[in-house]
Amino acid sequence: MARFWEDGDYAAFAERMLAGLGARLVAHLDVAVDERVLDVACGVGNAAIPAAALGAAVTASDLTPALVARGRAEAPGGIDWVVADAQDLPFPDAHFDVVMSCVGVIFAPRHDLAAAELLRVCRPGGRIGLVTWPPESRTGTLMRAIEPFAPPLRPGTEPVHRWGDPDHVRRLLGDAVEDLTFTRGVQGHLGFETAHELLAFFRAVQGPTQALFRLHADDPARTAELEAAMLEAFGEPPFESEYLLVRATRR
Repeated sequence: MARFWEDGDYAAFAERMLAGLGARLVAHLDVAVDERVLDVACGVGNAAIPAAALGAAVTASDLTPALVARGRAEAPGGIDWVVADAQDLPFPDAHFDVVMSCVGVIFAPRHDLAAAELLRVCRPGGRIGLVTWPPESRTGTLMRAIEPFAPPLRPGTEPVHRWGDPDHVRRLLGDAVEDLTFTRGVQGHLGFETAHELLAFFRAVQGPTQALFRLHADDPARTAELEAAMLEAFGEPPFESEYLLVRATRR
């Protein structure tokens, strides 16, 4: 999984596709000064950086060493950057006041393991917060459209878009949380005038998209089908996607 995100330029992708989304998650969770905050599958700090700006003690973890190194080198100080698998976090039980992930943990193949880790490291009374893409959103539609072009899922793993289904999240978090809420919003994608321009951007900077096209590089017909599926999923401007903010309190 890590190698997919090492390709391309995730920071450039996040700048145009996810601008402001991490800050909205931080605000939704009411992150406060001196709280211990963990950003899981942090990328280059989309949520960790605004949390640290509020004076929280932030740990940012990601499976991809290159992203952790870039965050450590380029983000403002005050963040502890750690290479870590969301399915096996190297932190003590009940250690954090806030555990969050901005469209990051949803890419962990084993949803059950990732959810169990979010719960384990959050203290009783602490908050867990996520940004996910509903299956029916434009991004969720894109995820479902490209699934037939990806290798088959391994036993026990689940597709990314399921994290955007409130019923699935309820099952994952179960009785370990209370006050579970789901709030919808719309995320704009900056500076794209046509679906073809958006496709070119994905192919230039988004690692998993690059991996899909490499997989079918020797099959022009299949490549054309993949392009057509993505263009249809992108639809017409304005290019934006509904997202889901998840918030819960650890029992």
